[in-house]
Amino acid sequence: MNWKSDWKALVLMAAAFAAAWFLPVGRERFDGAVLQALALVRDYARLHVLMCLVPALFIAGGMTVFLRQASVLKYLGAQARKVVAYGVASVSGTILAVCSCTVLPIFAGIYRMGAGLGPACAFLYSGPAINVLAIVLTARVLGLEMGIARAAGAVVFSLVIGLTMHLIFLREERRRVAAVIAVPEDAQGHSLGRNSIFFALLAGILLSATWGGCDCTGGTVNFIYGIKWYLASAFAAGLGMFLVLSMKVPPWKIVFATVPVAVLALLVPGRPVYAFTAGIMGLSIVLTTTKGEASEWFSSTFGLGRQILPLLLGGVMAAGFLMGGPGGEGVIPARWVADSVGGNSITANLAASLIGAFMYFATLTEVPILQGLLRMGMGRGPALALLLAGPALSLPSMLVIRSIMGWRKTAVYVLLVVTMATVTGIVFGSTGL
Repeated sequence: MNWKSDWKALVLMAAAFAAAWFLPVGRERFDGAVLQALALVRDYARLHVLMCLVPALFIAGGMTVFLRQASVLKYLGAQARKVVAYGVASVSGTILAVCSCTVLPIFAGIYRMGAGLGPACAFLYSGPAINVLAIVLTARVLGLEMGIARAAGAVVFSLVIGLTMHLIFLREERRRVAAVIAVPEDAQGHSLGRNSIFFALLAGILLSATWGGCDCTGGTVNFIYGIKWYLASAFAAGLGMFLVLSMKVPPWKIVFATVPVAVLALLVPGRPVYAFTAGIMGLSIVLTTTKGEASEWFSSTFGLGRQILPLLLGGVMAAGFLMGGPGGEGVIPARWVADSVGGNSITANLAASLIGAFMYFATLTEVPILQGLLRMGMGRGPALALLLAGPALSLPSMLVIRSIMGWRKTAVYVLLVVTMATVTGIVFGSTGL
């Protein structure tokens, strides 16, 4: 009998029993926090899983099947030219209007394919942080200075964080690079032209499905928003043609998968999510019933989803319980948040950075939240700190990042984001802009 492990198990069981015994069920704050946690999970499932996360999972799964490892190493590997690797990674967010959770499958894909830790972390930060729509909305609602500061800070952050992660874990990276190079390159993978078309179609579906409008009258953003589902349909049709011509999927399967989508689009035009869901289900059936690369693509996608989704949903529920959801507060009162981020002290900026790092922000929602906090007395420095830490991090994303690159690297990454956001907030707040 192993007494050490038995006592450890006994202590954990006793702690779980005590926590259950003393649950403050019936208290308004606790019950409200539980409801808000469930509400946030519901909203996340409705608004982000089908439209954002699932397309991102298919992109990441496609990377592991169709991309040659040599291509990833050439542009994002640890031995790639630093200007190319960090240049590509640091501006990736300009074409990905995603949140901190949606970028995770793509980060996992490129990291496992051999991308260097530095470029991969630069991409991980820049993906949600350098969001053109979010930066434009920030400038419009919170002021031009805040928008410019957010854009410049996001680009600089991605570069500094990536380079710092590379230097801190240089020895480990050298061992990982040696292991990656030792793996023989297989013949799998399409040509550059085919890969470009394939990923452009998938990215088009992701971008058009997640495209949001703005409060402004007219403009390109609202025009695209008005035709977003027509664009998504066009990209989906292109993907169907690609499956037939390049992956040898029988045409009748594409027709079989398309009919329910067309019927739902015509019968329920006001609920495009129904047709989109039918399209995802049809694609899954087509891939799983077709041998070769098609089934490998789905298997890779499913494997990533099985790893990431449970952690994300659990993290979203924890974030909602602590910080509140769409309809109310969590166990941490909102007035505490407002009181802790007033002025431009180190404490206020650090508090804003930590709140942003652990709280979950859906894409573009951080701007109206900050607008409300500024009205409650939040300082402009802490506001920028939250903008720089919030969209790029969240409790759910931390859990997933840990499963991909371990606790040590995750802890250093989070510490870098929080520290740089705090310092930048102090500097910005002290300028009086």
